[in-house]
Amino acid sequence: MQQHGNRGFTVWLTGLPGSGKTTIAQKLLRELKARKLKVELFDGDEVRRNLSKGLGFSKEDRDTHNKRIIYVCKLLTRNGVNAIVSLISPYRSTRAYARENLPNFVEVYLNCSVKECIKRDPKGLYKKALAGEITNMTGIQDPYEEPLTPEVLLDTEHDPSSRNVVKIIRKLESLGYIKA
Repeated sequence: MQQHGNRGFTVWLTGLPGSGKTTIAQKLLRELKARKLKVELFDGDEVRRNLSKGLGFSKEDRDTHNKRIIYVCKLLTRNGVNAIVSLISPYRSTRAYARENLPNFVEVYLNCSVKECIKRDPKGLYKKALAGEITNMTGIQDPYEEPLTPEVLLDTEHDPSSRNVVKIIRKLESLGYIKA
């Protein structure tokens, strides 16, 4: 069930903190591995520890962090390894840079209200941001620029993660990146 062509693809999950990126990414990873595809997952926290240690959350640091991941994805995908990127990536300009530099790029926007993300708050970040303990929190002090034309739009506030993963798989199939 290998994908078509020699190049891999990149599924770029973007959304507010708490919108479900890690959950969707892990389920998508399992699905693609079950199809015997070569795939690597880049999750924000893990990548920060290993690839971007020492970077903060200023716009410049976030851009540097994202560009490092884009570079690694470029190396992988040109060698037939698929990438799942699970990052807030709040700026349209950074996601546009990813689109320009990564062939077979699929932007997936996880749409979820700030109110719902605050309610979920899996890492307690919103609570700290609202208390003024942390700054530069996307959705609170820093902007999140919603994608204008993502390949896949998910409603992670109302739809179950399993349905959302199916939407991504169907898009990858329709694009010819994986076999139906």
